[in-house]
Amino acid sequence: MMSDSAAKSKVIGAINPEEIKFNGQGLVPAIAQDYLDGTVLMLAWMNRESLGKTLETGQAWYWSRSRQELWHKGATSGHFQTVHTIRYDCDRDAILMSIEQAGDIACHTGERSCFHQINDDDDKAVIEPPPGDMLSQVFSVIRDRRDNPDPQSYTCSLFTGGDNKILKKIGEEAAEVVMACKDDSPDEIAGEVADLFYHALVAIAHHNVDIRDVYRVLKKRSG
Repeated sequence: MMSDSAAKSKVIGAINPEEIKFNGQGLVPAIAQDYLDGTVLMLAWMNRESLGKTLETGQAWYWSRSRQELWHKGATSGHFQTVHTIRYDCDRDAILMSIEQAGDIACHTGERSCFHQINDDDDKAVIEPPPGDMLSQVFSVIRDRRDNPDPQSYTCSLFTGGDNKILKKIGEEAAEVVMACKDDSPDEIAGEVADLFYHALVAIAHHNVDIRDVYRVLKKRSG
């Protein structure tokens, strides 16, 4: 039987807290993941009460191990997390939440994700955002080429050519996708669609449209 908190939950795919295997301290790890591009934003802990409040309110609540108290994410910073879906793993001892991050900042340092550090070749910690989906990663590189031009870059040559060059390439690539599909060649189809996606990303970057805006439209259309 579902608990009252799960039964009236505002979260899609709500879970029954009674089914979760909390550890000896009554806690379960909870991973927050961006609902659009899948980027892992943070890892925190929940107890039974914070999980219940998350399900009831539709916003993320955690348990602070250092302060030994409930923690409503964003109550101080304004960076609330609206929970779209919540899942648990096969052992029921870990939670994965798909969340919409207010301000696009999950970390107390001001970074988008808490997982923003990586060691470089000299074993020194540097800031490097964690990967999201592949299109988001490619789009990030494209925007970097736009903002930091490199004369040797093909992407930069497209930006220099403007709409005339970019849109011409989109037309050409779209035609090549059609031909690959007519030939029923899976490898060619994959390659041509990848080219089409790339040039479309250049086009939206040229017009200062964020790929997340495209994702929001797709999310809305998906129902």
